[in-house]
Amino acid sequence: MSGKGNCDDNAVVEAFFKTLKVELVWRVKFESREQAKRTINDDIMNFYNRRRRHLTPGNISPMAYEKRAA
Repeated sequence: MSGKGNCDDNAVVEAFFKTLKVELVWRVKFESREQAKRTINDDIMNFYNRRRRHLTPGNISPMAYEKRAA
């Protein structure tokens, strides 16, 4: 591991949080912290992990990839 603050250690996590901020957090005005938590959790569980296209493999959603592999 490299020193403190080196994003190369956490490249995948850094990319995930950047995507989350650009696609959701910076676009929505939350009324409360609780609303922000619920909205972000729902987005991660129902969109990012299932339907959002990912660069690998083949720029398709995880659900489409699973159907193709089955």
